[in-house]
Amino acid sequence: MPVHIVGKFFAYLSWAYQTAKMSDQLEFQLERRKIKPTAMRLLVLDFFTRNDHAISLKDLENGLESTDRVTLFRTLKTFEEHKVIHSIDDGSGAVKYAICSDACECDYPRDAHVHFHCRVCNETQCLPKVKVPQLPLPADYIPEEANVVVKGICAKCHA
Repeated sequence: MPVHIVGKFFAYLSWAYQTAKMSDQLEFQLERRKIKPTAMRLLVLDFFTRNDHAISLKDLENGLESTDRVTLFRTLKTFEEHKVIHSIDDGSGAVKYAICSDACECDYPRDAHVHFHCRVCNETQCLPKVKVPQLPLPADYIPEEANVVVKGICAKCHA
């Protein structure tokens, strides 16, 4: 058997192994959050893990072929309810969603972090190490959530 065919075969086996391993990780991530891992949910979660910025419903529609808007919206709501993702209002006019860390429970103030919206590339990034500061509210006010979005030019666009 020619060497180049053997090389391609082993490259395929490596790819197939990595794909199966990634699928198992995605399934585990959903099951851990008490979500049944359907094909659509795995596809959407995979899309989130392959992107390093927050994603809108429109981004999902454009990035995943042959999917309908209602199913995608329901998947996003399920993910948000089970704390797989969190929503961000970055002022762009479209709600964006970002994947939560494994330890995240979307608990305010513990998990509240700052987001950064780039005016050049229009991407919104989570900054999980930059926590939302606690504000001294009057005694009769009970905070439940906070949304801090810093706007400017991201490191990618600044370089």
